Amino acid sequence: MGLALAGATLISFAPMMYSFSNASPLTGAFFRMLYALPFLWILTVFWTSEDKRVGVEKWLAFIAGIVLAFDFISYHSAIDWVGTGIATLIGNSQVIIVTIASWWLFGERPNKAILLALPVVIIGLFFISGLGDSSAYGAKPRLGVIAGIFTAIFYSLFLILYRYSNRSLSPATSLQLEATAGGTLGLLVMGLLPLQGLNIEPIDFRPSYPSHVWLVLLGILCQSIGWVAITYSLPRLPAAHTSFAILLQPVLTIVWGVLLLGEDPSVQQKIGMGLILIAVICVTIMGAVEADAE
Repeated sequence: MGLALAGATLISFAPMMYSFSNASPLTGAFFRMLYALPFLWILTVFWTSEDKRVGVEKWLAFIAGIVLAFDFISYHSAIDWVGTGIATLIGNSQVIIVTIASWWLFGERPNKAILLALPVVIIGLFFISGLGDSSAYGAKPRLGVIAGIFTAIFYSLFLILYRYSNRSLSPATSLQLEATAGGTLGLLVMGLLPLQGLNIEPIDFRPSYPSHVWLVLLGILCQSIGWVAITYSLPRLPAAHTSFAILLQPVLTIVWGVLLLGEDPSVQQKIGMGLILIAVICVTIMGAVEADAE
């Protein structure tokens, strides 16, 4: 449990480090992955657990990383447009999408809390978007909400693939190394494509100070250590403890956004954030699943 909480705490600082880097969404996403690779490789070399996965499962982790590349672009864009706290909170509404997808894919029947949470989240997103709100926080709050929704979708797909690739509880370092390698490749390919028409800046390959100091810290502390701690600990925890660890990260990110970045959403947006947070808490804690009878 201590390892899970430490991992969630480290990951909660990721949006701050990206914001402090002043990098574009694609540049920040690419280098946080790239800088994590050698550190993850070293951890993999010294990790003594046996990797029991077959080839298909390893490729699934790599493919999950490619999906994570799209998630990071959406997430970083949402941070730029509507702030770290709101972007993280919308992204973490993935718990609702994952619950529904797990019902469809794995026969895991959700608690009725999911049915009550969906309209609450929709209302919360409407409030956060700043419609009819002259004091809405963020450079582009409406686009930020849209990017946040895509973040939740891509993050959900990533988590489902990531979960399926680790059914044998293999070494967390190997799993994270493969996913990070997939994400790095996916971001590099996107960085070489002409994406200006989508308002996505290409990767800036010229290292600069202090921007890349923050990206190195992001790659090592969050992308490597934080995610390895989460990957190792969550499958080994009881459901109630897992729920608490998962909820800690977005809550801490909101706190850091206020304390470290001076983010101050409007009253309407705070109401929207509160609605989404309540919905996520209800689904995470009360949305226990049961396998359908065969």
